[in-house]
Amino acid sequence: MKHIIESKALATTPQVQTVCIDENSAGQRVDNFLIRVFKGVPKTHVYRMIRSGEVRVNKGRVSADDRLAEGDLVRLPPVRISERVLEKSQAMQAMQAMQAMQAQVARAAPAREFAVLLEDDHLLVINKPAGVAVHGGSGVSFGVIEQLRMARPQAKFLELVHRLDRETSGILLVAKKRSALKNLQDQFRERQTGKTYLAMVRGVWPAKLKVLDKPLYKYELDAGTAQAGERRVRVVSRDDPHGMPSVTLVRVRAQLALGSLLEVTIKTGRTHQIRVHLASEGFPILGDDKYGDFDLNKSLARAPGSAGLKRMFLHAWRLQFNHPATGERTEVLADLPPELTHFAQ
Repeated sequence: MKHIIESKALATTPQVQTVCIDENSAGQRVDNFLIRVFKGVPKTHVYRMIRSGEVRVNKGRVSADDRLAEGDLVRLPPVRISERVLEKSQAMQAMQAMQAMQAQVARAAPAREFAVLLEDDHLLVINKPAGVAVHGGSGVSFGVIEQLRMARPQAKFLELVHRLDRETSGILLVAKKRSALKNLQDQFRERQTGKTYLAMVRGVWPAKLKVLDKPLYKYELDAGTAQAGERRVRVVSRDDPHGMPSVTLVRVRAQLALGSLLEVTIKTGRTHQIRVHLASEGFPILGDDKYGDFDLNKSLARAPGSAGLKRMFLHAWRLQFNHPATGERTEVLADLPPELTHFAQ
């Protein structure tokens, strides 16, 4: 926003305000934008203002789920917040800020840059190494995005467009503008992107088996187990009401002594989709510690030095998308990392 609305002013001298949407607010829903602007105002009142037409964008009425664009002029009606509500809101914000600061001090992410495959004013494409989470949470203090933000303190906006499993290496797309984030996430949701992985599996993959479309179900491991609470995925029957439609395309790239090197393209982005689909056919990914052949994994890892496979052989190799600013079809490739290359020869 180019005009900043002070909460105190809202409480004492409410008046009509007009704000111009900048690139950091572009793409937000109207209701979410107003809730952020009118801190302390009940959501019911915010939605009432929208329905009554008091909130206008470019002088026209809007709906709560309409999206704002850069350069839009938003009319904000006068809103009076009681001093009690204002003080409570400010106290809550202060407490949240203190908690965030304490958490940051306790587990600050080290600044780290990653190998850049493509970068411009709108997006950043990096080559993520295996063993690094894409973001903090679930027992992980920090991930790629937190480290990137620390390494680039001048960056106004850095957000993940999609995810990769911690054990998976390869292409990871980061948005540098909110408008780019929305555009790219819409492409992923509407299946306009192309995501192809390289995976090595145990055994000889049947060349005729090209399409896997078994529904998947996500669940958590039961309490009392060593991995209690961890998420897992399994194949379910087509009539299972909890099954999520999932489509994976497989092409044999090479048949090698160690197994089959596959090019795997996903048409849906389910959790652990590739790992579960391949394992369900009897061809687990080498090194997969959740759905793989555990005895074989141990044997492969014991080999000395670089001869040992000490990670999962799954690599995000190719990503295709429409550039969020130009619309040009863009393709990015990431070669296999050194620890996998010699297994694929």
